[in-house]
Amino acid sequence: MWATAVGVARVRALETGREDALFRDPLAQAFATAGGLWPSSPSPDDEAARRRRLAVSFSIVIRTKFLDDLLQRASASGVRQVVLLGAGMDSRAFRMNWPENTRLFEVDTAAPLDFKASVLRQERAVARCERIPVAVDLREDWPGALAAAGHDPSLPTAWIAEGLLIYLPEDAVDLTLARVSTQSAAGSRLGLTLGSRGVIDRFAAGAAPGSAASLWVSEMPDDPVGWLAGHGWEADSHTLRERAAAYGRPISTPPQREERPGGLISAVRR
Repeated sequence: MWATAVGVARVRALETGREDALFRDPLAQAFATAGGLWPSSPSPDDEAARRRRLAVSFSIVIRTKFLDDLLQRASASGVRQVVLLGAGMDSRAFRMNWPENTRLFEVDTAAPLDFKASVLRQERAVARCERIPVAVDLREDWPGALAAAGHDPSLPTAWIAEGLLIYLPEDAVDLTLARVSTQSAAGSRLGLTLGSRGVIDRFAAGAAPGSAASLWVSEMPDDPVGWLAGHGWEADSHTLRERAAAYGRPISTPPQREERPGGLISAVRR
């Protein structure tokens, strides 16, 4: 699945090349091209595949901007611990301006972290905060590994699970949130991307075997704000459409159905 993270880097590289880019990721191109892991594009006559690819790419751009803003607000509130769950090729440690004494933990399995390390060495990249890779499978005792790496649950933490939970079955999603909650002091922040209702039917059903969408298994709860409240979080839910409009990238097509709570979640631990 981690090759999908390289595909996300390719989307970020394309966004970085735009004059009106919502963010700049100078390492994205290096991640996207190293190892030749990005799959070939769908054939030009596969219109459905092309539309799916464009829609997913658009969502990646909007969610990246959304979570960047969340992390900036967390830093401004005094949070100095950041945990990226399923970090993949995330380069926020290198591309964002962090306050002094910020510690950023990148949690992922060894394979993507090793691949990432090789690219970072090649690019001679220098982190703008204390970056701490934590090699552990999220199906295992990742809170223990995180603690061993120096995470302090008595201090507020900004948690990011970007493009992750949609790949986990519902029980694993609940377990992940429960684990995050037990490690979160008051004032912690949480940024999640959740599969919106119906997304699996619209995208995964026609996806090629082995593609990212073919691996999607879970959608968000009917009431994501209430779900998070049950774990002690005060949350706001945003749709891709409303965030895209706020960022000057409005979606031109009308909604296909009445829009339900959105899959972009920001929350504060009370």
